[in-house]
Amino acid sequence: MNSKLLFPLIMLGVLLTTPAVYSQSGSIYKNQKTVTYKSNVKNPLTSDELAMITEVYGETTADNVLGNPIRLKNIKNILRNRVEILELPTDKNKKSIPLLSTVPLMDYYVDGLERDVVFNPETFNPLKYLFNFNSNGSELYKVDNSNYYIYIKSQHN
Repeated sequence: MNSKLLFPLIMLGVLLTTPAVYSQSGSIYKNQKTVTYKSNVKNPLTSDELAMITEVYGETTADNVLGNPIRLKNIKNILRNRVEILELPTDKNKKSIPLLSTVPLMDYYVDGLERDVVFNPETFNPLKYLFNFNSNGSELYKVDNSNYYIYIKSQHN
């Protein structure tokens, strides 16, 4: 092929593909929302929070949570701002709400992690469960055989 024709063809190819690359990379961020944190995530962990984290992360707590500032900030946000336990009258129309018993355990780090036999709203550890904490919306779960509901607030509120 003639070198005089090759250069313009290459340049035309580059010019035609460049806008497509930019438009695709920009679309990745279009639907993402910013997570805003309350100022209380700057406060140190309480002993109860550290106990909840250790229950789930076990021997890997130092490496996986305490040594990872972003994960620690997200966990503090979950424990302090995003999980609410509600006690509501039973409504037979709420059958579509998933039960806590259907949510898998976060047992990746601690073998033998178990569900609580009796639900106690004061000591409930939401980190034990694989709730969809990264959802764009809020989630609601019913605690089996009770009037308690676990409300997971969106991280984008």
